[in-house]
Amino acid sequence: MRFARWGVRQSIDDFGTGYSSLAYLRDLPVDELKIDQVFIRSLAEGSRSAPLVEAVIRLAHTLGLEVVAEGIEEKAAEQFLAACGCDTGQGFLYAPAMPANLFIDYVRNSTAREPRLPAASRSEG
Repeated sequence: MRFARWGVRQSIDDFGTGYSSLAYLRDLPVDELKIDQVFIRSLAEGSRSAPLVEAVIRLAHTLGLEVVAEGIEEKAAEQFLAACGCDTGQGFLYAPAMPANLFIDYVRNSTAREPRLPAASRSEG
């Protein structure tokens, strides 16, 4: 696609809720899948989200997509996601939501890093 030549990556956001569909994974030229926070936040509650999240991560990787987990607020969720092979996470565990001008200062004045999930516990392959 033309966007890829410019270095633009495309994501399917909020996957698993609303109008998301497996057809999007088949038909759209995307690079990344973002699992909706509804599934991530309920991981600690012992809900039925865990097997769904694990399956979505495996499916996305099989299709060559990177996976971002939205709404990570607890270390236990981060550890579960890392064990499942999730690539990246976002959420209050890493930093609060903030306006762009504050984000720029946050990055300049901190040891902020891209929220990669711990590689040591991430399964490769």
